[in-house]
Amino acid sequence: MAIPNFLYKNNRVLLKELTKTDFKLRYQGSILGYLWALLRPLMMFAILYLVFGQLLKFGNDIPHYPVYLLIGTTIWSFFSECTSQGIQAIVNRGELLRKVCFPKYIVVVSATLTAVINLLINFIVIIIFALIDGITPTWTWLIVPIVLFELYMLSLGISFLLGAINVKYRDITSIWDVLMQALFYAIPIIYPISMIAETNTTAAKVLLLNPIAQVIQDARYCMATTKTDTSWNYLSESELIFKFIPICIVIIMLVWGSWYFRKKSKKFAEEI
Repeated sequence: MAIPNFLYKNNRVLLKELTKTDFKLRYQGSILGYLWALLRPLMMFAILYLVFGQLLKFGNDIPHYPVYLLIGTTIWSFFSECTSQGIQAIVNRGELLRKVCFPKYIVVVSATLTAVINLLINFIVIIIFALIDGITPTWTWLIVPIVLFELYMLSLGISFLLGAINVKYRDITSIWDVLMQALFYAIPIIYPISMIAETNTTAAKVLLLNPIAQVIQDARYCMATTKTDTSWNYLSESELIFKFIPICIVIIMLVWGSWYFRKKSKKFAEEI
């Protein structure tokens, strides 16, 4: 049976309103308000650049290293915010779910879209930094939104899967926070992948099979410098099939997460 068009319209309106509400509530009660959308990733970048760029001299051989680092920290902040908010979305909206009947996925999508808004704001800052640092815009900048969409799909899949589990087992949020701390250092955000490749080329190849690392490196390659190491640099022609592993991981996570979320969503109102 076909679903009436007005239901689709109602869902779009609800998604829009929930996204606006989530974004406003995120900064409600703070003195600086929406400025925190810019300040948080910039403060993280400033600390990392001071410690690793200036004191430890990471990235000396990488052109435009400040922009290189800013891209990495911004994308990481997006992934971290997107998943953390998405995982907690159903629990945070428990009262609404008990009172109103609507597709539950809207709650998760609205929570993750607030992270997308922050990402768009931060990329305006990245573009300004890049121009100040002497980087000339090229057509490869147009590829970045496609690469970021891949990461958003991964974040959405994780949010669906872990968000559904989190309804019953609230430990998921704490476990994910610990895992994110480990992932931060396992992904080449503050250090160039060449540092790993110098001692272990295989380890560098494995790191680049991580979709998060792949997206960060591809975005850097497109926007900051072509000296950025990507999976295309490290994998030979005979290893061509492995270059598609990150995309396969994203697809599997999105399909698995969506399926599991849909399966469990009927009991959300009872379990919250």
